Amino acid sequence: MSTSVLEKPQVMAPQRRPRRRRPRTAVIASTALLWVYAAAALAPLIIMALGSLRTEQQLADQPIGFPLHPAFENYAKAWSEGGFSAYFINSIVVTVSSVVLGTGVAVLAAYPLARFRFPLSGLLSAYFLAGLMLPIRLGIKPVFFLLNSIGLIDSRIGLICVYAASGVPFGVFVLSAFFRALPNELEEAARIDGAGELRIFGQIMVPLVRPALTTVALFQFIPLWNDFFFPLVLVEDDKYTLPVGLTRFVAEFEAAHAQLYAGLVITTIPLVLLFLLATKQIVAGLTAGMTK
Repeated sequence: MSTSVLEKPQVMAPQRRPRRRRPRTAVIASTALLWVYAAAALAPLIIMALGSLRTEQQLADQPIGFPLHPAFENYAKAWSEGGFSAYFINSIVVTVSSVVLGTGVAVLAAYPLARFRFPLSGLLSAYFLAGLMLPIRLGIKPVFFLLNSIGLIDSRIGLICVYAASGVPFGVFVLSAFFRALPNELEEAARIDGAGELRIFGQIMVPLVRPALTTVALFQFIPLWNDFFFPLVLVEDDKYTLPVGLTRFVAEFEAAHAQLYAGLVITTIPLVLLFLLATKQIVAGLTAGMTK
């Protein structure tokens, strides 16, 4: 038999199409536009930070400039005389507690709604969805009388309950979508191995939706930290949070611009640190499933 017969036919590898490259001018233009946007967004923060380190005389002579001799005493005065220490602690306690409570309730509600079929499950999903469409501030009057009837007016616990309840619909909406996307084979394999429902929920399902949990927590944290309305209506004086305290500070120390800048920096620092530390989790939560 000739060797030519034994030779296997050669399979031609498919030729890859050359990737279409974006025009260089478009890349440069989009990059420049992003840098301009970043500069416009950061400029107020930089001016505020520089102004907090200057004296009143320097601000009066030249409103925008670099601090030649940083005046750190502005922060000390704002912290002590402006009462920012109490406002800061109130904001931390109220916001962190509200986010933890609201996210915990949301994940407990979203899991059965997304993974199980039971009577009234559709009605419960619609109930939570309605919470996204109705602004909670429209119900401030019944909320006020409800808290007053149970003795939670002028209480951090009452404010935490209102904040946590306001964040549950958004958390259920986001987490339900992530729980539905998980394959059923995970649950079936865990049940074959003898795992109970609580173990499946706590050790398998919840870790898989961790990016969504981080996203939900962050999207609740930002509006609660900056909220001015509910602390002004539901609590008084020593229980005010930073936004209300900052307004009082502006009214009392209107001429002290350097201390006002220092107070604004104190109010902004937690949000900046949160974005810097949780950027990867935020992007992972927002883009999960887009590459499938």
